[in-house]
Amino acid sequence: MGDRTSTHTGAAGRAPVADRPGSIRNVVLVGHSGAGKTTLVEALAQTSGALLRAGRVEDGTTVSDHDGIEHRQQRSVQLSLVPVEWDGVKVNLLDTPGYADFTGELRAGLRAADAALFVVSAADGVDGATRLVWEECAGVGMPRAIVVTHLEAPRADFEEMTDVCRRVFGGDDPDAVLPLYLPLHGDPPEGRPDGHAPVAGLVGLLSQRICDYSVGERAERDPDPEHLPLIAGARARLIEGIIAESEDETLMDRYLGGADVEVETLVRDLEKAVARGVFHPVLAAAPAAEGARQGLGTVELLELVTRGFPTPGEREVPPVTAPDGRPRPPLECDPDGPLAAEVIRTSSDPYVGRMSLVRVFSGTLRPDVPVHVCGHGLTDREGAPTGQPHDADERVGALTSPFGGQQRHLPKAVAGDLACVAKLSRAETGDTLSDRGDPLVMEPWVMPDPLLPVAVEAHARSDEDRLSQGLARLTAEDPTLRLEQNPDTRQLVLWCMGEAHRDVALERLRTRYGVRVDAVAHRVALRETFAERAAARGRHVKQSGGHGQYAVCEITVEPLPAGSGVEFADEVVGGAVPRQFIPSVEKGVRAQAARGVATGHPLVDVRVTLVDGKAHSVDSSDAAFQTAGALALREAAAGARIHLLEPVDEVRVTVADEYVGAVMSDLSGRRGRVVGTEQVPGGSTLVRAEVPQSEIGRYAVDLRSLSHGTGRFSRSFLRHEPVPRQVAERIRGEAESRVA
Repeated sequence: MGDRTSTHTGAAGRAPVADRPGSIRNVVLVGHSGAGKTTLVEALAQTSGALLRAGRVEDGTTVSDHDGIEHRQQRSVQLSLVPVEWDGVKVNLLDTPGYADFTGELRAGLRAADAALFVVSAADGVDGATRLVWEECAGVGMPRAIVVTHLEAPRADFEEMTDVCRRVFGGDDPDAVLPLYLPLHGDPPEGRPDGHAPVAGLVGLLSQRICDYSVGERAERDPDPEHLPLIAGARARLIEGIIAESEDETLMDRYLGGADVEVETLVRDLEKAVARGVFHPVLAAAPAAEGARQGLGTVELLELVTRGFPTPGEREVPPVTAPDGRPRPPLECDPDGPLAAEVIRTSSDPYVGRMSLVRVFSGTLRPDVPVHVCGHGLTDREGAPTGQPHDADERVGALTSPFGGQQRHLPKAVAGDLACVAKLSRAETGDTLSDRGDPLVMEPWVMPDPLLPVAVEAHARSDEDRLSQGLARLTAEDPTLRLEQNPDTRQLVLWCMGEAHRDVALERLRTRYGVRVDAVAHRVALRETFAERAAARGRHVKQSGGHGQYAVCEITVEPLPAGSGVEFADEVVGGAVPRQFIPSVEKGVRAQAARGVATGHPLVDVRVTLVDGKAHSVDSSDAAFQTAGALALREAAAGARIHLLEPVDEVRVTVADEYVGAVMSDLSGRRGRVVGTEQVPGGSTLVRAEVPQSEIGRYAVDLRSLSHGTGRFSRSFLRHEPVPRQVAERIRGEAESRVA
């Protein structure tokens, strides 16, 4: 890495093809929005030869061009794949969105990748969401490296940003996060008021060679005398950091004894430590200047990826089972093994139809071959499935490799590779593709819970017929969307990750499926109950010629403990109400309770007792006593105090310690009750609280702002509780206005 002049293969206009897992690297780029991930991908594509000068392929399009603005906007909110080739190695670059609302796309990228590049802007630093992803990668041992961008920004300081990365990412071992190169600044341009000099090259700390990019293409040379003091201290720290993570226990003794350690040995140990995920190098990169062929640091970064990051064969294949749950032997990343591939994401293209991005974990995927598609759904944080089980046989369409607006043909995709598969009409994100004669299901991966509810209605009558089909296809493509038909509020609710996610989903619904919807106020499922004992008579008597209607019933209503539902009791004596009509009274009472007695919300937690009544030998009937039972319940409510009940959720918030006070204060302001806190690893605190549902509709958005992206929460229904008087009056007023 930096100790030799690299050669590479790669040509614009053709797709890299891998024949074995050892010639593949799958790398996901992680970082906040604006850190420069997409720009870095384009710079790497240009340096590798996948792009011609000025970032254009042979047909004149750039890597981010497609059909104008819409596709470039999609790239900022969805996972995209850009394959390049370097030194005979196919590198699949997975560019993830930087917006927190699109965490599902990030999770897909992490599932498909074997290593991660964390892109950090020298101008903006490290945000809380990026730190959480780093901890998640650390938990599964994923190899990671850090790329510092935007070094041309005023007051950008590589050394200072490296120190920040060591504190944030290093944890208990900051010496595992160290730079491999130091930037060299040229002369500041004339007329620049801040005097900030551009970065013209890099100095390799191990090779002690200058990588000069000042002429637009990388050239190596010996350092000038004034560079040597700059190198000495950083080089010593890097060597000590590499030796500390070396598997050769004699290396430290040699080093401490004053012996020189060969550069080749250090590079070899560095590559092993990076591949094991115990050492995390820091590099600098910048896009090529106009007219230049190579961007600053892109050659060094491609060397690190191809030589230091693991091959797919070095990572474990996720466990598999048979569709009925029977265990199966572990798989290996073998092109000749059983086929096991997973749909990482699905999308609809207006020109080519449904496209599935697939990671092949075992076997070889070929076009025009029947496969078995099996899905038991992804899972949420609690391990519950987020989809319905389904099985089907389908024929694989064309295999392609995406590049900007192009889809380049692939003859096959071997174990460890990524490819786009056309026209898998029944495959959803998270589904497993396997041989028809040997169906398999891969262990599901965890997706974040959508926690922002958005109630939607068809914009016009012409949209109603297409609404359900459009929403079904939308949620099949994006597993972080959840559709709910609320039986209590009779609202169609789309659960999203945040406001940006909501806007993108509704826009896709309009542009892809021709369905226009309106977002309306989301309502929670309220209840009613009696606050005191009451008694009433229900009298339904009508005579208009012929058979009349006659039924009288007397009831008492008394409140019950929360969660009791509606109980019905019969205490009629003397046959005042004939036995055959008592079930009719109960039916009428329960029907009225379901409709509500005061504000139109279901009545719960009461015991209704039939104590007396009257019947007519001719005019009494089942329908008459149903009506009388309902009337009696309404009459009882008219003379009693009725409590409005609201749903209360148990909310569990995990947040960095410095924001605990702000979070607890905010929860109290939402009429919440904090019931406990506990420390969790990583300098965070778990806050448990009970909060009314009506107060946390936007909590997914508000918590992100309150905690600077470090907070996450879950919610689950707990119980219904009486609504405070002033809140109840407001709710009743809103209900009356809707009726009016």
